[in-house]
Amino acid sequence: MAERVVLAYSGGLDTSAAIAWLTEARWEVIAVAVDVGQPGDLQRTAARGTALGAVESRVVDARDDFVEQFVLPALHMNALYGRRYPLVSALSRPLIAQVLVRVASETGAAAVAHGCTGKGNDQVRFEVALGALAPGLEVLAPVRDWGMGRDETIRYAEERSLPIETKKSSPYSIDENVWGRSIECGVLEDPWAAPPPDVYELTKSDAAPPEARDVELEFEAGVPVALDGEALSPLHLVEAIGKIAGSFGFGRIDTIEDRLVGIKSREVYEAPAALALIAAHADLESLTLERGFAREKRRLEDVWADLVYEGLWFSPLRSAIDAFAASCRDVVSGTVRLRFGPGSCTVTGRSSERALYDHALATYDEGDTFRHEDAAGFIRLWGLPTRQWARTHG
Repeated sequence: MAERVVLAYSGGLDTSAAIAWLTEARWEVIAVAVDVGQPGDLQRTAARGTALGAVESRVVDARDDFVEQFVLPALHMNALYGRRYPLVSALSRPLIAQVLVRVASETGAAAVAHGCTGKGNDQVRFEVALGALAPGLEVLAPVRDWGMGRDETIRYAEERSLPIETKKSSPYSIDENVWGRSIECGVLEDPWAAPPPDVYELTKSDAAPPEARDVELEFEAGVPVALDGEALSPLHLVEAIGKIAGSFGFGRIDTIEDRLVGIKSREVYEAPAALALIAAHADLESLTLERGFAREKRRLEDVWADLVYEGLWFSPLRSAIDAFAASCRDVVSGTVRLRFGPGSCTVTGRSSERALYDHALATYDEGDTFRHEDAAGFIRLWGLPTRQWARTHG
């Protein structure tokens, strides 16, 4: 009797071909499509999995879990890999790994499988997460093992009349969730080539861009809870601000990225919701966090983003950094005003009952309570080490 394998199934070229490849290798495939906010009819995707030969196909709605357990921690850390990329794909992989392990346990599967290539980051993210969650579970990587390029994979699918939608005329590899969208392959592999207009979906702007618009985001303990006074769940708020930001063409990222496996790659992203929310959250922190804490948190934000990018979501260091950040999260409460214009998002105001800003200390006008006479002594003490160095070595 054939053993079962649970495949993380996106419905795209590689995982569609992987169902046929695994079946030919005498595995019974259970195809699992995890809904993390990607577009399309996932029930139709699941049906395609069955048509491709899977013995079972299922859809797992994980959108709320994704936002609450992965997106919000990333927002709390203002996470940007290389200070540009808001960890779109990297955030979803540990969640998908959790689902794969759970389905494998429910179905008695002997293995799980992913559709990653041998030069991408996601193979590392999946396999490190799976090793942390279920060390004894076998992990298969058919796309890495079969050694076919993209054109060869398309030919493999065509020879078997597999119902796939990717064609040579549309060669992009796309991954999308509620936090953003990544686009690879095709002409984008040339770092000099400008991205064609057809690669963009979330940030398409009309020929006549809309007039500038102000929106207000309300946060409670670092969590966005309301948009223009309307209370929304975190998922619905992320979706709503993403549509607004995207309508102005805001949220495009075109960057050269250092992949975990050691190569540089050209990456194009659309992340209107992520970039707008991170801008608002970081600005509110500047109003409410004590200077020393804020400085250390900014340093750790880069560490946190690197850990997640490198597939170490389940590492003790990430958990420890989260605990550090959580110690002052309650004060990150208030309202931030964003102004959207063509291709832009700018913070134009912020307010909080927990603000450390004191107008009487900051003002240069009447009502100034700052003790100016203290400044001279402060400067003498602050500069003492520098003056002593100059006296000794000057």
